[in-house]
Order: sequence, then structure tokens, then C-alpha cells
Amino acid sequence: MTPFKSKNFAVIGAGMAGIACARTLLQAGHQVTVFEKSANFGGRMASRSSPFGSFDHGVQYFTVRDPRFARALQTVPGLCKRWSASSVRVLDEHGQITDAKVPNPEAHWVPTPSMNALVKRWAQPLQEQGRVELETRISHLERDALKNQQWQLRGIGPGGTQHVYSGFDAVLLAMPAEQSRLLLNSAQKADGLAQKIDRVQMAPCWALMLAFPQAMQPGLSALGPQWNAARSTHHRIAWLARESSKPGRGAVERWTVQASAAWSQEHLEDDPQRVHAKLLKAFSEVTGIRAEPSHVDSRRWRFAQTTAPLGKSHLWDAKTGLGVCGDWCLGQRVEDAFVSGLELALTVA
Repeated sequence: MTPFKSKNFAVIGAGMAGIACARTLLQAGHQVTVFEKSANFGGRMASRSSPFGSFDHGVQYFTVRDPRFARALQTVPGLCKRWSASSVRVLDEHGQITDAKVPNPEAHWVPTPSMNALVKRWAQPLQEQGRVELETRISHLERDALKNQQWQLRGIGPGGTQHVYSGFDAVLLAMPAEQSRLLLNSAQKADGLAQKIDRVQMAPCWALMLAFPQAMQPGLSALGPQWNAARSTHHRIAWLARESSKPGRGAVERWTVQASAAWSQEHLEDDPQRVHAKLLKAFSEVTGIRAEPSHVDSRRWRFAQTTAPLGKSHLWDAKTGLGVCGDWCLGQRVEDAFVSGLELALTVA
């Protein structure tokens, strides 16, 4: 039997795929360092705070189908709650319900108190060991200057400070497909891996966040419709959700509105104020809520929805020591990201 040899891995991206991959490698006895350009964990399982409560302005919920994902969730009992929006409505252009709720629908789950809480909890062992570099954007991959068989990473930290991280036996990318492809193109002899990603296509999404504290007035429990989540055929809007209906959130009436992929692409470079005005008008048309929100915010996701997945759970090139994972490998669900990160880790461990 070949004796176990611990390796040193760099994982770029601290969303679900990256943390699922990193925690699996850590549990297997390897050294792992996670690099994340944002200030927090979660990727599209993101949450934004406001004076009126939080918004899950990326992924809205997750489902559980894979038994490995179900077992992993058992390690954080009570953290995730079932959301009553399992009966999602389908609305036409005028906000009229076109489909009744589905009997015995698949359960919709949300972490508490925010969508990124699950990834943050699973990342704790890495953080406790000082193996996480937040607010660090990796700009280049190159062979280690001292050990040519290993990799070093060039990163840009807070304030534009530049760093070099070296001594990695392998580098695993857990980012959107286009960002992964661009980073692989910076690495010597990684063009073959980058070309395999060319087939992947992802669509953008504008997300609008609205708060209506006036709904807290005595005798008024909520504004507008009696449903908490809906898919819409409105040309501007694809999804609406009452954030305050989710377990563990604040009671102030809050809505997240996600624009359609086609509209988001057409208005990708618009000024946020113009986006606010157009989506707020569409929101009023769909929900019937004419009140002026006390809080309006938005987020543009350039890579939000997978329209053409890779078709396999991950990519791994043992000769170069480079690998890629992400929800876009299989689809766009949270569980797709978990399975992708897990299976990449099991392959390289």
C-alpha cells in the first residue's frame, strides 16, 4: 500500500463549490488555502445587509436530492430551515397566477439567518487554521520560481497590495466559467483545460432589493400579494420573493426581484438608477404594490444562470496539477456546486 502523502492545495473561490472542495481535502489530511476576491464567503449564495434587514440577492433557496449533500447537511443540524415558498406561483405579464401551486412540491431550504450562513459554517475549520485569504483576487498562475513542479499565485489584496503565494502542488479553480478560463490562460500549458470551458455559457442577472417598513403599521401584515415567491413571464422580471417570509429573517417587508436573463443582458451596462426605475415599475405591475420603497438597492451578477453546462462534474489535469469546479459544470443549483466541488476533491485527494 502506498503511504499517504499530504499535498498543498490552493482553492480559488469561496462559494459552495470551493468550500465543499476545500473542506473535503482538509478532512482527508491535506493542506489547503482558500483565496476569495470578496470580503465574505458564499459566492452567489450571498446576502446583503440593510437598515431594514438582509436580502438574499443571489441564490434564493436550495433543494436536496443527492444523498451526499443530505449527509453533509446533517453536520449542521438546525442551520437550514424549510421555506414555505415551496408552493411557488407562476405569473403572467400582468401578475395574474397562471398555475396553481404544485401538490407535494419539492422542499425549498434556506440557511439561517442568511443564505451564506451554510458556506460560512463549513468554512470555519479553514478560517480557524488561518487558511483563508479574503479580499484577495488571484490575477496569475505560474510555476513556482524555486520548485518548477509546484505553482505560485500572484494576488492583489486590499488597497491594491500585491502578494505572491507559492509552494502549491495543485491549484483548483471554483469560479464562474469565464473567470476560470481567463485565469487558466495565464498559466503555462493550461490552454487545453481552458478550451474545454469554451462550451459553457452563462447569462447575467440584475437583482433589485426593496424594503417597505410602512407595512409594519398596526393592522397591516404585508403589502400586495398573499404569495411569498413567484416565477414571472414579465419581460423584465423572472423571479420575485418576499425576503421577510423566510425563516430567521427580520419582519420588515422586503422583496428581492431578479430580472430575466434577456433583459439583464440587454441592460447589462446600464446605470443602476436606470435599472432601479425600470425594475421597480415592473415590480409594481406584477405585484400591485404601488407604495414607494424606503430602501432600494441592486446587484449586477455577470455570471448568474448557466444556459449551457459543461456536462461533467469537474475538470482535472493531473499532469499540470490544475482543476476546475463550479455549479456551471452540472447546471446552476446549489447542490450542483456542492457535488462539483466534492467530486473534484475526491478525484485529486
